[in-house]
Amino acid sequence: MRIGARLQTAIELLEAVESEPGKPADSVLADGYRSRRYAGSKDRAGIAEIVYGVLRRRAELDWYLEDAELTVSARSRAYAWLALSGPQTIEQITALSDDGDYAPPPLNNKEKAVVGRLIERRDAKGDASHLPEEAAANLPVWAIEGLKTRFGDDWHQIAHALAGEAPVDVRTNALKALRSDARLALEEEGIFAVESGFSPLGLRLKKRRPLTGTRAYREGMIEIQDEGSQIASLLVDAKPGHKVVDFCAGAGGKTLAIAGAMGNTGRIIACDTSERRLARAGDRLKRAGSFIVERRVLSSARDKWVKRRAGRFDGGFDRVLIDVPCTGSGTWRRNPDQKWKMDEAALKELMALQGEIMDSASRLVSPGGRLIYITCSLMPSENEDQVHAFLSRRDDFFLHPIGDVWRDVLQTDPPVEGDMLSLNPRDHGTDGFFVAVLGRKL
Repeated sequence: MRIGARLQTAIELLEAVESEPGKPADSVLADGYRSRRYAGSKDRAGIAEIVYGVLRRRAELDWYLEDAELTVSARSRAYAWLALSGPQTIEQITALSDDGDYAPPPLNNKEKAVVGRLIERRDAKGDASHLPEEAAANLPVWAIEGLKTRFGDDWHQIAHALAGEAPVDVRTNALKALRSDARLALEEEGIFAVESGFSPLGLRLKKRRPLTGTRAYREGMIEIQDEGSQIASLLVDAKPGHKVVDFCAGAGGKTLAIAGAMGNTGRIIACDTSERRLARAGDRLKRAGSFIVERRVLSSARDKWVKRRAGRFDGGFDRVLIDVPCTGSGTWRRNPDQKWKMDEAALKELMALQGEIMDSASRLVSPGGRLIYITCSLMPSENEDQVHAFLSRRDDFFLHPIGDVWRDVLQTDPPVEGDMLSLNPRDHGTDGFFVAVLGRKL
């Protein structure tokens, strides 16, 4: 594909992202590539750079476009991003319209004028002090308020970290390989990685490369998983022979990690309300060699199976993991489209659901067992506030200091203070993850 055709394809996929708000951007792109099989790996990389570049800077782009009284659209956002990200000149950007039959239509005079002004601003390297707070941070207002509550004056730095590109992390599957074996297998295919700073199973790629075609991936030696997610899985502290419920298992990322920690000995029930997500987990479990996992589709957080199980066995499970639905604010480096799909009303709905899931899933915990509450959010309202509210409702649970759990599991000192874990991309280089370990009294 010519560069102009890549730009036009990116514009079309940005329109699709906007028109399908319930569908993640990566899924929209994957579908788009399947219908454009002529697009090679370099084409896809170039298209993705534009799409994700626009999604990361959408608030800023929209402010400039509205200030110039230019209609905000996928096309105008893409051209504004090209102008601000550089290094193209106005002549080079204008020439993209002449780049073959599949290139975008030519810029009109007003579009040229706006692109030209944005290039001048880019080249002048002006600061963003003239922008409204949300445009400068490229975040919705409700998220800024949450970051201020959590990080105080440092919230700007966190916002900057969330606007960057996330690294590619993989977790070694302990059922099939040592970390050194996985690293060597990747190197044999020209993919180089370094050991993660916190996770004893983690590797971080030095350069972004596709992994699903590698021998290490096909043979189940590795799983793609952010280091923060790996840590959250390890802090479940599931041991061989345990009975475990992954209550919001999704496609099974943490289920796989827990099965590895248990040495494939014991029992795991992976639950989710989406049959489609659990079906995807089945393929991953087979590849990883995890055969102690039973998948169960729930009708809701209050599914009758939970009540029956709790009534018959007083919980019966040593560990119950609840990686609850959340804003995903800690993963916005990877999923920048998600921050534009949330508002305060949706946040309130999520918080109500999180509380409901905690109350329901806690019934499955045996006396002496643990409930592990996890989010990939940076918002206190979804994290510490939810834990404190739960403990105020349930005097039969208590908080295990996360430092003690970390030292027991990882044999190192934790990178945070306090009784709950909160990781973030600025301080820890991981996605934003929150973990609280709650014990049920005997």
